[in-house]
Parts: sequence; C-alpha cells; structure tokens
Amino acid sequence: MTVVTDRPRVVHSGQRPFGLLVGVVALVVLAVLSVAVGARTIPPAQVWDLLWHPDGSALSITVHDLRVPRTLLALVVGVGLGTGGVLMQALTRNPLADPGLFGVNAGAALAVVISVTLFGATGPGSYVWAALVGAALAAGAVYLLGSTGHTASSPTRLALAGVAVAAAVHAVLHGFTTLNATVYNEVRFWLVGTLDGRELAVVTTVAPLIAVGVAITAALSRALNTLALGEEAARALGAHPGRARALGVLAILLLCGAATAGAGPIVFLGLAVPHMVRSITGPDHRWLLAYSAVWAPVLLLAADLVGRVVARPNEVPVGIVLAFVGAPVFIWLLRRRRVVAA
Repeated sequence: MTVVTDRPRVVHSGQRPFGLLVGVVALVVLAVLSVAVGARTIPPAQVWDLLWHPDGSALSITVHDLRVPRTLLALVVGVGLGTGGVLMQALTRNPLADPGLFGVNAGAALAVVISVTLFGATGPGSYVWAALVGAALAAGAVYLLGSTGHTASSPTRLALAGVAVAAAVHAVLHGFTTLNATVYNEVRFWLVGTLDGRELAVVTTVAPLIAVGVAITAALSRALNTLALGEEAARALGAHPGRARALGVLAILLLCGAATAGAGPIVFLGLAVPHMVRSITGPDHRWLLAYSAVWAPVLLLAADLVGRVVARPNEVPVGIVLAFVGAPVFIWLLRRRRVVAA
C-alpha cells in the first residue's frame, strides 16, 4: 500500500486564535471590496450608504441585486467547500482528497445538466436536489470501485477511482452540452464555476443545506481526531467509526452538492485550503475545520475579485482563477510529501 505522509510540525497554541482572527478580518475586508469593486468601482462610503438607504438608482440596483448576493454566495460556498474538503480528507485518511478529485462535484454537475436538459430546470431552486442526488451517486460509485476487488480499499485506490469516475462523468456531461446548444448556453458559465448573476434566492436555497452540513461536521470533529489514529484505536477510545463515516458522507453530500448547485463545480478549493492552514492548526480537526470555514471563503472572494479586475470590463469566472491557483498547489503537495511503499 502507498501512504502519503506529512512532515512533523511544531504548532504553538498561541498561533491558532491569532490566525483565526486574521482570517476573520481578511474576510470582512474582502467582503467589503467584493461589494465595492467590479466593472465600476463604488467608494466604500457610498456602498455603506446605499446598503442602508437604497434609492432605486443604477448603483443601488448594482449593489443590492448583483454584488451583495454574489458576496453572500461566495461566503456560503466557500464555507461549504472548505469544510467539505477537510471532512473528505479525514474520512479517507488521504491528504490529497478533494470533492472535485473524488468525482462528487462532477456527479452533481451532471445531474444539474440532465435536469436542465430533460426537465427544463432553471436556477438552483429547481436543481439543487438533483445536484445532491448526483453527488451521492458519484460518491457511491467511487466507494464501490475503490473497495471491490482482491485487496482492501486504500487512499490510493479511492483516488484512482475518483479520477476514473470524474472522467467518465465529464464525458457524459460534455455529450449533453455538445448535442444541445440551448442547454449549453444555459449552463456554460455555471460549468466552469461562477458567482456572477446569482440572485439572493440562490443563497437562501443553498445556505440552509450547507449550514446543516457544517453542523454535522462540527459535531464529528472529536470523532475525526480519533479516526485519525486508526479504526481499532478509535473504537478503544469509544468512537463509532461506522456511524461517523455515515454522518460524514451525509455532510459531504450536503456541503458539496449544495455548493455546486449554487456556484458550479469549483475545484481545488477544498484541497488547497486545509493544507494552507494545517501548519498553524496542526492535526486537531476542531481548529482545522474552523480555519477552513474562514479561509476558504477568503480565497474564494480573493479569486473572484481577481477575475473581475484582470479583464475589465469583462471578467474571468472564479472557477478558472482557482484552477490556476489550485493546479500549482496540487503539484507542490505531491512534491513535498513523502510517499512510503509498504
């Protein structure tokens, strides 16, 4: 079996509250910039006045109908994908696990495209449940492919199964969009991951599902710490690995399925953020989950802002910006980790 391991780190407990506070401050600053910056930059003082005193002007409509929903969706989706990434890495004991790499996002995306193609669904309020079903089917396929055969499941087999399922799902997905120009025009920006053009109804649709997923994950934080020691040690410490995994899978489906329904299949966010913050949090999943829930939306908002300003008056979808960030991070992770054959 091949195991990917971390180098040991010394974590000072005083760093953790400070790093979390820095993340919260960065999140507030970026949220303000997200409302102020776009094709036309609005001074923060004017943004504040328009938030509390809408006057029906073009700027007021831009703030209330476009930028505020977009910012709130970035916060919600960032929390969902960051938390989901930590949870998936913990349950599979694979530090390279990610909802995108394991086919969850691809399954959700295919289900959305099918619902648009066959049933005429429009908007996350119509297809969020389809996204959850698609995520569940993809996750089930990855688990079955990675667990069957003459050898027991391993992180490597699960990762390879995830790559295979994601490739197959993407082939079918592109088949649907290529053969139907109307469907392609409906979902082409959504498929690369975007926050543009989302209404407040999108946020109110996906936020409760992500909130439930976060609550389940927070309740599992202590169990995740014991599962990291192995199943036998976890049972000896009073944990229930089977129940924890079942609840964890449910939380992943809620977090990643709802996030994909809202913003499209955004990849690498759930992979990169846990590794960015683990040097401060250490292996304690209580801190790791809290950090990821703060810093993932920070990275998502920052990527969205970059996409808005680099191609003015047009913009680059946030999914493309994150792919440019995530691919080098993934290569760096592969190079810096020690792979031990046993």
